[in-house]
Amino acid sequence: MKYDNPADTLLQVFGYKHFRSPQEEIITRVIQGRDAFVIMPTGGGKSLCFQIPALHRPGVGIVVSPLISLMKDQVDALQANGVEAAFYNSSLGEAEARSVLARLHNKQLDLLYAAPERLMSEGFLERLKEIPVALFAIDEAHCVSQWGHDFRPEYVQLGRLRRLFPQVPMIALTATADKQTREDVVHRLGLDEAGIFVSGFDRPNIRYTVLEKRKPFDQLIEYLAGRPQGDAGIVYALSRRRVEEIAGKLAARGISAAAYHAGVGDKERSRVQEAFLRDELQVVVATVAFGMGIDKPNVRYVVHYDLPKNLESYYQETGRAGRDGLPSEALLLFGYGDIAIIRSFIDGMENPDQQRIESHKLQAMVSFAEAQTCRRRVLLGYFGELLEKECGNCDICLNPPERFDATEDARKALSCVYRVGQRFGMGYVIEVLRGSRNQRVLSLGHDKLSTYGIGKNLAADEWSAIFNQLIHLGYLEKDIANYSVLKLTARARPLLKGEESLFLARPRTKTAAKKVRRVTASGLKYDEGLYEALREVRRQLAKAAGVPPFVIFGDASLAEMAAFKPTDRSAFLEVSGVGAYKLEKYGEEFLAVIRKYV
Repeated sequence: MKYDNPADTLLQVFGYKHFRSPQEEIITRVIQGRDAFVIMPTGGGKSLCFQIPALHRPGVGIVVSPLISLMKDQVDALQANGVEAAFYNSSLGEAEARSVLARLHNKQLDLLYAAPERLMSEGFLERLKEIPVALFAIDEAHCVSQWGHDFRPEYVQLGRLRRLFPQVPMIALTATADKQTREDVVHRLGLDEAGIFVSGFDRPNIRYTVLEKRKPFDQLIEYLAGRPQGDAGIVYALSRRRVEEIAGKLAARGISAAAYHAGVGDKERSRVQEAFLRDELQVVVATVAFGMGIDKPNVRYVVHYDLPKNLESYYQETGRAGRDGLPSEALLLFGYGDIAIIRSFIDGMENPDQQRIESHKLQAMVSFAEAQTCRRRVLLGYFGELLEKECGNCDICLNPPERFDATEDARKALSCVYRVGQRFGMGYVIEVLRGSRNQRVLSLGHDKLSTYGIGKNLAADEWSAIFNQLIHLGYLEKDIANYSVLKLTARARPLLKGEESLFLARPRTKTAAKKVRRVTASGLKYDEGLYEALREVRRQLAKAAGVPPFVIFGDASLAEMAAFKPTDRSAFLEVSGVGAYKLEKYGEEFLAVIRKYV
């Protein structure tokens, strides 16, 4: 079925009253037949940017996704909203695959999700030439680029689509892409005429916390004990062995947990995934190297037991928490031993350029973990987004470290960057500041500079903390394409000229963040008794339909029901996430529970 007005489609099909910025602009552009490249955070509403245009343009929308599990979740959710959607991948049996292809040829599909290798097979491409195609959507588009953190060779061939189907609009989407990755994606997919839409990277509902790693399993147990009962979470670890060990120890403690990594058999992985999606499993323990691709909106926390390799991975993995907009947490256990393990992986790479890129990314990850300034500022700054004030929802903001007047030390640091010609990285600048007599400093004549040795009063790690904060606060920037060379920004000028002073934080032992309050996405408190009663009817309906509970209604919708307590159909339709199709299909069951409760 095709629709007329995107705003009506948003409300009637998906149950939302308003577009988020810049969804409407993207959707309008694609409906008009023009390309788009969308960088939008996880949970920011990327899917609607291609799903709604596919419901408005003639033909079928073809969606490329790298993960079978993600395809299934999105198709289930679309079907629950009355949309004709299917997926075509290796998980289908022969009869199921024939049925999907028959629906495709009979023009009975609004959206078809396909793995890149299936889509780019010569046979499938020939099929597509025989039917009208509404659009191509390339999800997880960073997989196209070797600069990206999750490069997939099978994605590279997608560049042929622009040449084979020049009149079909293409929309590429990702949550994580730095400047180099963006440029590479545009080049490889032939998106030179595309509108580029970079939405804010901020996920304000996620609380970021870093703890110094001491007895990590005890820290994990203590953290889980403080979580509300029944909350779903993901724990990431560095190796398969550690994943198995953590999952086993959690299960031995009576916690509903299971392991999930590339070495687990397909059958067991599917079992774990389904149990997690259906709220029958509380904790999934997974390797940081293995993307879970589970479209579960009510993950309430993500714990990194070990350090991720880069901030892109950290951002994407923590972004699996709170996709429904409700308060969620991201906890990182940071130990210096993890750095050595990741460094050994990087040293084993054959490509020197790739080694340099990965070393820079690791250094940025460590800087985030060591940060004594607002964590959200550091994270967003890495993606080129400047946060003007502290977020108020990270461990640094909630439990501020001791601060000191660092004006003179900061001027020394900035002056030294300037004196060495803005051509060296942090480690070298610190050596000059501390008066190092190593051969490189002497051979370059930097022992003759006015800034040579003026920082002997501080240890190297103290200077490192100062430099990191100057980067996080926007006084310095790193040039990733040039060996992480430090360069002054315009913001450094007033400080250097003595026109302003600067207070920085002293490094300290981190403490755990405060407990999450039970509130809706809009900040409304809700009736927990009614919420649990609604969860139960949702669980029963989901079980009968054979779908995950969130496909019926998400936690955010239930929380809104429990806050506003609608007792008639028109009021129920006002709840976010309730469209006309779901009102007819599920409305009376939920209204009966609310009426009985009130």
